[in-house]
Amino acid sequence: MSQILTQQLMDSAVTDYRYLHEHPEISWQEFNTAGYIKNRLDQLNIETLNYEMPRVVGYVRGTKGNKTIALRADMDALTIHEDSGKPYASKIDGISHACGHDGHVAVLLTVARWLSENAVEPNVKLIFQPSEEIEPSGAKDLVDKGVLDDVDAVYGIHLWQRLEKGKIGLSHGAMMGSSDDFMITVEGAGGHAALPHRTIDPTYICSHIIQGLQTIVSRETSPAETKVISIGSIQAGSTFNSIPSSAVMKGTVRGFSTDVVDFVEQRIGEIVDGICRTFNATGTLNYIKGTPPLINHYEESNRVEKIVKREFEADTFVQMPLEMIAEDFSHYLLEKPGAFIFVGMGGPSSRFPHHHSKFEVDESVFGEAVKLFIEIVRDY
Repeated sequence: MSQILTQQLMDSAVTDYRYLHEHPEISWQEFNTAGYIKNRLDQLNIETLNYEMPRVVGYVRGTKGNKTIALRADMDALTIHEDSGKPYASKIDGISHACGHDGHVAVLLTVARWLSENAVEPNVKLIFQPSEEIEPSGAKDLVDKGVLDDVDAVYGIHLWQRLEKGKIGLSHGAMMGSSDDFMITVEGAGGHAALPHRTIDPTYICSHIIQGLQTIVSRETSPAETKVISIGSIQAGSTFNSIPSSAVMKGTVRGFSTDVVDFVEQRIGEIVDGICRTFNATGTLNYIKGTPPLINHYEESNRVEKIVKREFEADTFVQMPLEMIAEDFSHYLLEKPGAFIFVGMGGPSSRFPHHHSKFEVDESVFGEAVKLFIEIVRDY
């Protein structure tokens, strides 16, 4: 156990985690969770700034206060039935913390408790954010409300099952993908399936569009620029012997560069319009901008690497491969310098992946996450 961490602190983290795990709340409905956090901060005599629930932002004034560091925890759960068998499993049917956000809140509350008992030089903002899992993004909402206006750097931690327990990792620069959605509507002319020449078949046109979209990946952008275009849904017609009048496709775009993703959006629109005109149909694209790519700032990610190598075991730090999964912490990094960090927990106590009904957080890694946040603050 590190000198800065006591057993009492770690017991407190587990208590908070298990309560939150039993009482999950979905995005933008985290009012009980926010109330629990607010009460904890009040007990610690930590000031909370004037944000409407379920947003909670604590503020700890530093001894010098010439820098302000923000630490973030997300707090929403998922509409997934829990099947972990734990005695503190979710009490809410069909909703569970299947991603570890309850652990993130427990870690940041433990950091808050440490800060209430120990002086540090910078000011520290403790951001407890709603709605990481769905749009509208809680991170973007808080950024738009000015949560980072007086902040010099911002950091987030994710307890990560895909990384081995005992490891702490990040990427310098791009780390996690964007997540945009799109819907393509093709309007043709329906009719009898035995008389296709008297129709404009939207399902046939969709097949050309799907192939056309994949040329954006394979032939129009650099192979060095990783990106994904996937169709997740096609809806057209309902019978064996009729050609429908319209078809709707839904899909997602992922990438690690805003320039590449913007180009993909442009080309999807052009391909849909061109192919539909070729077949005398009408195509409409509804492109929905979502989470931007998560790109760590080099100065701050290098700072984290140095801290991990200095304060933890020699082989703890890991340079992470790119993850196409999206994370709305990216909105903070578009606004201010900072870094997003994975704390590994993969092992016997955390065997199932995030968003799985049997997903479990390994409580024994809380200490590493708490220590890392504290050491980042102390480094300033």
